[in-house]
Amino acid sequence: MLRLKAMVATGTLVLVAVSGCAATGGTMTPTPTPTPPSGRPPFQTAGPMNPSGTPATPSADQLKAISVDLAGRGVTGELSVVKSVAITWSDGSLGCPEPGKFYTQALVPGMQVVVRVAGLQYDYHFGAGATPRLCAARK
Repeated sequence: MLRLKAMVATGTLVLVAVSGCAATGGTMTPTPTPTPPSGRPPFQTAGPMNPSGTPATPSADQLKAISVDLAGRGVTGELSVVKSVAITWSDGSLGCPEPGKFYTQALVPGMQVVVRVAGLQYDYHFGAGATPRLCAARK
């Protein structure tokens, strides 16, 4: 008897599911994607909050950290600062996201310091501390 009740319940569920599809002609129509109100652009992920930055002077600790990082990469020579700006980054990647990594989703005050050594430029990004992140090296 218990088995018969289970079969009837299962059959009822299948019948309800099939009738729901039959009411729409056997196909499900997708829900349209809402469009933003007129005059409002769609949401976009931003880079740095102030990409041009505000001119700033790197600290002695930051310059030393850059020198140590470059030495660890085998780069030696006189270091000269090409660009140094205070920037508020849009997340914990500090403007240098790496594929497959996850970052904190919060505004991070920091700095971008571009230095030149032996004819190459090195783009370093800092967060709140004095630990640099090398984003790019270029001529």
